[in-house]
Amino acid sequence: MKVGIGQDSHRFEIENKEKKLVLGGVTFDGHGLNGNSDADVVLHAITNAISGVTCKNILGEITDNMCKNGITDSKEYVKEALKYLDDKIEHISITIEGKTPKISPKVEEMRQSIAEILGITTSQVGITATTGEGLTEFGKGNGISVFAIITVS
Repeated sequence: MKVGIGQDSHRFEIENKEKKLVLGGVTFDGHGLNGNSDADVVLHAITNAISGVTCKNILGEITDNMCKNGITDSKEYVKEALKYLDDKIEHISITIEGKTPKISPKVEEMRQSIAEILGITTSQVGITATTGEGLTEFGKGNGISVFAIITVS
């Protein structure tokens, strides 16, 4: 068994009001997050968790080059990370911190999206969310932070 942990955070986009908010491959109402890609912090945290197992950093130089070539869909970053994973995914646990949006109404849709991307079942995808009681910049509504833990065998 191996365990990888990934984290990512982004501020909300202030200038481009047309940018969509995407979390776990699912579009939410509200302002998007600032980033060169779609800034899907959930998929970025998953990518980093996979990198924690494979020891191959995907976010950074590899994704910067992908963005320069017009690949801004974070699903593609997860798929790139999966190329280096020789292990079987047993479970992924995701926790999201932010004041907005409300995550609960779309948890099942997110679980389905993530399961499809990873090639696993929804029973292997756990998602929790917290506002952080306004103690951090994320809890104050300035962005979203995500931690992901992946277990593989």
